[in-house]
Amino acid sequence: MRPSPPLIALLAAGVLSLAGGASAEVVDSQAAGFEVKEVVDIDAPAAKVWEAMGHVGDWWKSEHSFSGDAHNLSLDLKPGGCFCERLPRGGGVTHMTVIYIRPGETVRLAGALGPLQGTGAQGHMTWALREVSGHTHLSLTYDVGGYVRGGLQSWSKPVDDVLGEQMVRLRRYAETGNPD
Repeated sequence: MRPSPPLIALLAAGVLSLAGGASAEVVDSQAAGFEVKEVVDIDAPAAKVWEAMGHVGDWWKSEHSFSGDAHNLSLDLKPGGCFCERLPRGGGVTHMTVIYIRPGETVRLAGALGPLQGTGAQGHMTWALREVSGHTHLSLTYDVGGYVRGGLQSWSKPVDDVLGEQMVRLRRYAETGNPD
């Protein structure tokens, strides 16, 4: 499935500037896969940021969920834990699964986010926290590869935009309790 222009527009909708200590980068983009990296500095200790990460439904943007309500999202920060979403009538989505964890420092998840689930793509996402003088340096790297008709190169920028937006929202949530 090749992303259509409306799908790309939907993925990128609402993406604002990543000002305020955040940076985003498509590290590599080819037909067989891509890597994106997001980095943000958060004015909060790592323990607070780690706790905030686990409250994904409070900071993830609802328009980037299948249900349309981010409060249906959950992230269980333990080995085998699920980044999941409740859907109506008992349905649900496993977005990603926790495959590596060092509490307060690193979590790695495996899976394909959003519309990538309908393709032959698979990814690994790593969140790394490093505290410096009461502030947290948080990086997110998402490597995606596999078969997608037409190649994965056209997916890298929209995915980067969506993840960059979530990082800014997480920063705001960890600092103020409000992602907006």
